[in-house]
Amino acid sequence: MAEEREIKLRIENLPALQHALANLGARIVKQRVHEHNTIFDTPRFTLAKREQLLRIRTETLVAKNRKTSPHSVVTFKKPILTAASAGKIERHKVREEAELKISDARALAEIFDGLGLRGWFRYEKFRTTFQLRASNVWAKRLLLELDETPIGIFLELEGPAKAIDRAAQALGFDKKDYILANYLVLYREFSVSRGEEPGDMLFSQRKHGDRSRK
Repeated sequence: MAEEREIKLRIENLPALQHALANLGARIVKQRVHEHNTIFDTPRFTLAKREQLLRIRTETLVAKNRKTSPHSVVTFKKPILTAASAGKIERHKVREEAELKISDARALAEIFDGLGLRGWFRYEKFRTTFQLRASNVWAKRLLLELDETPIGIFLELEGPAKAIDRAAQALGFDKKDYILANYLVLYREFSVSRGEEPGDMLFSQRKHGDRSRK
C-alpha cells in the first residue's frame, strides 16, 4: 500500500491564495474536475469503528470545450497513523491507502450492496490540482489541490513532510492552521455549528439549506 501524507488549509481569501500560488510558480497539472464521492460501510459501521475507509469516487472534467468520459476510482484507507503508532509527534495526516481505477462505479456499488455494504455518506467538490515549478526541487513530489466544497474552500497539500511545511509557510500559513480532519468530520462540525442535521455534503442540499433559513 502507498503511504499518503497530507494536510488541509482553510481558504478565507481565494484571490490572495491565487496570487501567492502564482508567486510560487504554481501551474495546473490537472484541470478542474467535479468529484462525487460515496463512502461505504456495514450497517453497524464496522469499517468506521476500525478507522478504515472504503470509497468510490467519480471525477468529471468541468471544461466545456473538451469532451471526456467520467472516470472512477475505488479507495481503501487504513487507520490514520497516530503519534503513538508512529513513535513520534505527527503534525500531518498519514495513512496507508490502496486505489484502483474502475470502469463501472454503479456496478461496483451494487456488488458492495450485495456484500452488505451500503453507501452511507456522499460528498462532492470541485478540485483543481497544482504543482510548483520544476526548479523547486524540494517540491518535486508535492501536490497542491484546491477544493471548492459546499462548506467552503480548502487547499490540500499532499507529499513529503518538509515540502508540505515549506509550501504552507510560503503561502502564508502556520502549523497551527493545519487541518487533519476529513470532509465528513468537517461537514458534521459545520452542520452542528449552524444548528442543522448533518446529511450528505452536496451542493444542491447546501443551496436548499440556505434558502430554508432565509
